[in-house]
This record gives sequence, C-alpha cells and structure tokens, in this order.
Amino acid sequence: MAAPKIAPSMLSSDFSNLASEAERMLNCGADWLHMDIMDGHFVPNLTIGAPVIESLRKHTKAYLDCHLMVTNPLDYVEPLGKAGASGFTFHVEASKENWQELVQRIKSKGMRPGVSLKPRTPIEEVYPLVDCENPVELVLVMTVEPGFGGQKFMPEMMDKVRILRKKYPSLDIEVDGGLGPSTIDMAASAGANCIVAGSSVFGSPEPAQAISLMRKSVEEAQQKAANVDNRHP
Repeated sequence: MAAPKIAPSMLSSDFSNLASEAERMLNCGADWLHMDIMDGHFVPNLTIGAPVIESLRKHTKAYLDCHLMVTNPLDYVEPLGKAGASGFTFHVEASKENWQELVQRIKSKGMRPGVSLKPRTPIEEVYPLVDCENPVELVLVMTVEPGFGGQKFMPEMMDKVRILRKKYPSLDIEVDGGLGPSTIDMAASAGANCIVAGSSVFGSPEPAQAISLMRKSVEEAQQKAANVDNRHP
C-alpha cells in the first residue's frame, strides 16, 4: 500500500518568505513540498527554476516534489539535480520521444522520476512508463488544466485515478488541482495517496487542521479498500 503524502503547493505561499513558509508547512504536518516549475511555453505562466530550488534547499531537508510544466524537461535534469530537487515529475505530453533517456537521467542525478498528464490526455499514455524495466515511480493526475493555481477540481479525472490504482496497487498516485475539504474524499476513495493542495492549505486559518483532514481521508479510504480486498481475496 502506498503511504499517504500531503504536499502543500508552494505556488500558493508567500514567495518573499519561501524558507519560513516551507518550515511552517512542515511544522503543520506536510510530508512533501510541491514545487511548480513552469516555463511560460508549455503553459502560459512562468514561475520558478533551479536557482529558487537551490536557495530553498539551503534552508530545508524536506522532500522537494518538483512538477515540471515545461516543453523540454531534459534541459532541467542537470540543473535541478545540482539544486537539490528530490522528485522530478515531467509531462508525458512533452516527452513522447525521449522519456526512456529522461527517466534514466533523472535517476542518475539522484532524483525520483514521475510522470504527469493533462486532463485531456488518455491514461493509457502513461502505461509504457510504468510497465517497463526502468519505470517512473509516481503518476500525477492533473485534476485541473496545468498552469494556474486556484482552479476548480474536475471530478471526472477520478476515473483515471481508479484505473491506475487497480492496475498498480503500490504505485504513488498524486492528484493536483482544486483539492481541499470538499474534494479530498473523492480523490482518496478513487485511490490517490499523494495530495497536492495549494489555496485550501495556505488560505486556511488552520493549515495543520487542513493537512490532518486530508491525511485522515486518505488513510480511511485505504483502510476501507483493504477491508474490501480481505473480504474478496
């Protein structure tokens, strides 16, 4: 069973105080810190790159879960590896030609490879990246269009999560976009174990409570699924 991981999206934090915001999230119970890297080309927005990751790494030992919304992910492997990124999740839409080389390079730099897909991309497109000798270790299902924070959760994306969880019982399955108290149960019961949450954590008067609620939802959904499996071996 894949362990629950709650990853506040630092895109919703106060960027002028990134180190203290990171520490605050970890003190509130976050497992990972989710870092959105956008190039202004693959998606219209432009956010951070390796220099910011490197600066933050000096202030934290946390797992930096980097989501690359970029056109040429291969160009980012070396700088992010040097900067101290922990996870490197690239988009399947941006890497159809060279994903095998990409995964190999990510691992060689000591990072954990993941693959993400946009809402309109069929789930079948990530299977070859999981069903291979050198697989990715995480699949990120976007529950909004990538590129902007604060969008509305797309419940129809939960079918992808359900299919993935059935096919890969121990895979880390991450969801990102519009996750909060009103949508967490849908994501957890579909089988997501890694939860990215931005405004629902940073905008909450009690971020620790928001994180705790999401973790509890994942744990309860996993327990329920385990009980069903035990009844129908």
